[in-house]
Amino acid sequence: MKPEDADAVRHLPLFREAKKETFARMMRTGLLQRFPPGVTIINEADRADFLHVVVDGLVEMFAADGERETTIGLVRPMGTFILAAVLNDQAYLQSARTLGKSQLLMIPAEHVRSALGADAGFRSAVVTELARGYRCTIKELKNQKLRTGAERLANWLIQNMADHRSEGVIELDFEKRKLSSLLGMTPENLSRAFATLKDLGVSSAGSSIHVGDVEALRRFARPNPLIDEPE
Repeated sequence: MKPEDADAVRHLPLFREAKKETFARMMRTGLLQRFPPGVTIINEADRADFLHVVVDGLVEMFAADGERETTIGLVRPMGTFILAAVLNDQAYLQSARTLGKSQLLMIPAEHVRSALGADAGFRSAVVTELARGYRCTIKELKNQKLRTGAERLANWLIQNMADHRSEGVIELDFEKRKLSSLLGMTPENLSRAFATLKDLGVSSAGSSIHVGDVEALRRFARPNPLIDEPE
């Protein structure tokens, strides 16, 4: 691992308060691997063998039931997955696959659990991370249940413009059908949501989404900090 990547991992909230020797031990046992696009990294129902850190690229978290499949979330650098399964030594509840060329750090689950018992700073960070994950889940549940598809799309656009400091243009780095699944819609419903937002200056061409009137979109979306404020 390049020193700058190791430093970035060290500064993640999950590892920031761990003792130097605890962090060094996890890094020594970790595996740094590159994956091409479209590779399934973990499968739901499999036992949790590793805690994964996305060092580079983009990973989709998804789940399936029969022929149905849905996108649950996207993990970008330096995000992690899936802490709860690792700590409980249980099965993954989600699958993960790369959406682009990606580099992942894989820390053996038993070493994460060992660090939890030996390092109070790391243990405290784990509790905080699990609490953050719980709050994110509740916010997403509220987003799905309290908003129409067009409102979910509008708030996603506003959040992503803020995250990427863009001025009215968002370039998707994944297929649009993934966006529809992420927002809890079919591709057809996503098209209808874009049509609803057309009068607000929102247009879409290929992987580019343009927002002509950010303030009008914000008035329509009515962002709520109890749903939209990042954790």
